[in-house]
Amino acid sequence: MTRPLRILVLAEHCNPEWPSLPIVGYKYARALSKVAEITVVTHVRNRQNIEKAKELSDRVRYIDNEWLAAPMYRLERILRGGDEVAWSTSQIMSYLPYLAFERQAYTGFRSALSNNEFDIVHRVTPMSPAMPSYLSGRTNTPFVIGPLNGNLDWPAAFSGEQKREREGLRKLRGLYRYLPFARSTYKNAACVMAGFQHTIDDLRSTNPAKIVPFPEIGFDPGVFHANGRTAPFSGSGPKRFLFAGRLVPYKVPEAVVRAFATSEVLKEHTLHIVGDGPEHARLAQIVSAAGAEERVIFEGRKTQAEVADFMRQCDAFVFPSIRELGAGVVIEAMASGMVCLVTNYGAPGDLASNGRGVAIGLQPMEGLVNDYRKAMERCIADPEPHATMAQKGHDYAHSYYDWDAKARYTLRVYEAILGGRDLSSFTEYR
Repeated sequence: MTRPLRILVLAEHCNPEWPSLPIVGYKYARALSKVAEITVVTHVRNRQNIEKAKELSDRVRYIDNEWLAAPMYRLERILRGGDEVAWSTSQIMSYLPYLAFERQAYTGFRSALSNNEFDIVHRVTPMSPAMPSYLSGRTNTPFVIGPLNGNLDWPAAFSGEQKREREGLRKLRGLYRYLPFARSTYKNAACVMAGFQHTIDDLRSTNPAKIVPFPEIGFDPGVFHANGRTAPFSGSGPKRFLFAGRLVPYKVPEAVVRAFATSEVLKEHTLHIVGDGPEHARLAQIVSAAGAEERVIFEGRKTQAEVADFMRQCDAFVFPSIRELGAGVVIEAMASGMVCLVTNYGAPGDLASNGRGVAIGLQPMEGLVNDYRKAMERCIADPEPHATMAQKGHDYAHSYYDWDAKARYTLRVYEAILGGRDLSSFTEYR
C-alpha cells in the first residue's frame, strides 16, 4: 500500500473562529488533512481555538514570535485607527513578523527537512503575492506557495471610497518586488497556486509553467446548501434580496441600498442587509430619507450558520463590491441556490461568468445604482432565466469549491510535482 504524502503546511493565519483569511487557512488545512499526512505550522495566537475545535490539534506545531509580532500589531492598529480599514498598512506592518515566523519554522524543521521527512512544503497563508517567503529554496523539498490572491487595482471612479478606506499606501504595493526574498520566493518555488487572473497577471516574473490557477475560496456543504429551498423568484408573494458583508466603502453597500430604496417596482419586496461596519450610519440615513425603513432591514452581524439560513430564505444575492479579491461569500450564495448579482470586476465577475449569475459593468456610482436597480427589477419581471442562472451557479460551486474537492485537487498537484509532470493540465479553475 502506498503511504500518504507527508506535507509540511505553513499557515500563520489558521483559526476556526476568526473570519476571512484565518478561517480559510484553517478549513483548507483541515481538508488537506483528509488526503495527506500533514503537519501544520501556525502562530501561537491560534492555539486556543484550534485546540478547542479538536480537529487538527495533534497535527499542529506553534511558533511564538510575539516578541516582534505583538508590538508591530499594536503599532499597526494605531496607524490604521482600528481593524476595519487601511489594509495596505496592515500588510506593510506584517512583513517583518512574518519573515520571523518562517525563519523560526525553518529552524525548527531544518533537521526533518534535511532527512527527507516531508514530501512537500506548502505555504498556505498568508495568501498575498506581496508577502515573500524566507523558506523557499532553502531545502531540497519541493516548495508550493498559494493559493495567492492580490493585485486588484482600485477603480479610478471610486477614489472617494478608497480615501474612506484609508488606502493611500496602495500606490506603494509594487515595491514589494524589491524586498528581500521576493525574487527567490517565486524563482525557487516548484508551484505557485494563484487565484484569479488579476493575481496571475501580477506574477509576470514567475515561470508560467509553475502557475496553477486555484482560487483560495471554498465553502462547507454542510452549512451552505440549497436543501429545502424553492427556486429563486418562484411562486407568488414578496421576494427577498440579500446583501451580506462588512459595511465598508469598497463593498459599496450604498449602491444596492440606494437602488432598492428608490425603485417603485421593488416596493412590495424586501432587502436584508447582513453585516455591520463604519458605513452603517450613513446607509441608515439613506434608507430613512427614502422612507424605506420597513423594506430595507439591517440585520446586523450573524454567524456563518445564520448567514446560510438567510441565503436559503432569500431569492437573490446582491453584491456590488468594486474591489473583491476572492469573494468567498459569492460562492457561498451560489452553493445556497441564490441568483447572484455582482459587479464585473475581480473575483465576483469571474465567478458569475458563463451564465452563472448577473455581472454588472464597473462604472461610477450613479451608473452602478441605476444598473443594480434595473437588474433587481428584471429578477421580478422575468424570474425563469434567473432561476436557471442560480442552478448553474449552484452546480459550479458544488463541483469545484467544496473544501474536500479542493483538497483532492491539491493532492493531484502534489503528485504531479513529485512525478515531474507538466502542470499545464490543471485548468479546472480557469
